[in-house]
Order: sequence, then structure tokens, then C-alpha cells
Amino acid sequence: MKIRNLESFYTLVEALEKLPSIGKKSAEKMAYAICVENKALGNKIAQSIQNANQKICKCKWCGGLSEENECQICQEEERNNGELCIVAHPRDISIIENIDFFNGKYFVLESLESVDFDHLISLVTHHKIKEVIFGFSPSLANDALILFIEDRLKPLNLRFSKIAQGVPTGIGLEHIDHLSLSSAFKGRIKV
Repeated sequence: MKIRNLESFYTLVEALEKLPSIGKKSAEKMAYAICVENKALGNKIAQSIQNANQKICKCKWCGGLSEENECQICQEEERNNGELCIVAHPRDISIIENIDFFNGKYFVLESLESVDFDHLISLVTHHKIKEVIFGFSPSLANDALILFIEDRLKPLNLRFSKIAQGVPTGIGLEHIDHLSLSSAFKGRIKV
């Protein structure tokens, strides 16, 4: 039951509930914490959200998150090691970066319908990519996607590999510990 005259509170709760993995009780606790217990924190969060919404965009080259047209990773010349990791989501880049093992370039493929293969091919050519690493969690759908991408990039004479053991089937990269993800990159297998 909603208490009258608390529309702004309930609007905040409903907005927080729309975040991934946040239920009604968690949303209510967060709303109470930032509106009642710690208004300074609430103001800081509100300002941070507003700043991020205004500044964060996708890199024109890889599709990762950036505050400029070109992300820091794409700007780093020392990352031109001939390796390109294709991931499913921009957040996967920071997850892989946190294991501090991969030192190549990235490409975000959020959906097959939205991928610009001409752009991907020019990225591969420009950075002299020799190996494409698929940073997808194992699943039948992702295996089919890998085969489709391989087929489209076949004329470029590339090596293809995917992350190996340590990554459970159907689990997103954000749910995998750093040690398992690092092992999966080190033990990547040819596809």
C-alpha cells in the first residue's frame, strides 16, 4: 500500500526497480537511504548520473564506453599487437581489462542486426589484426554467432579463437571471477 503524499519517493522506488537485479525491497531500501538517511549521498548520486548521462558515449571505433569519440584503448598505439577481442557488451571490455592479461583491441558486437561488417573489416585491416578472439560466454547461440562472424571475416585470413575453460555455459562475463576469466583467456582455443 502506498502512503499518500509520497509520490516522489514512490516514483524513485519504481525507477530503481527497473535497474538489473534490483527488486522492490532493495529499491525501497536504496530510496530511503538516499532520500532520508544520507541526502548528501543522494545528491552526489543524482549529480553523478546526470554527468554520466551527458558525457558517456560509445567509441566510434570499438563501440566501448568513452567520454570522447575515441576511447583510451583505441588511442593506445602499444595495443596494436595484432589481437582483436570481440565482446557482446561494452561492460565486457572493463571486465576483461580488470584481469590485466589482454593487451589488444576490442570490438563490441551487441547484436548481429546492428553490426557494421564493413566497419569491422576496416578495423581489422587498419590495426593489422592477425587473431580474432571471441570473448563470449559459451552458449549454442554464441557458437552460431562465432561461425557466422568467422564466415564473414574468412577472406581476411585470420586466426580465430575463443576463451576457454573457466567460463560456464550461459553465464555473462560480469558473473565470472577474474581468475577464471584470466585462465580462459590464457587457455583460449582455436575455433
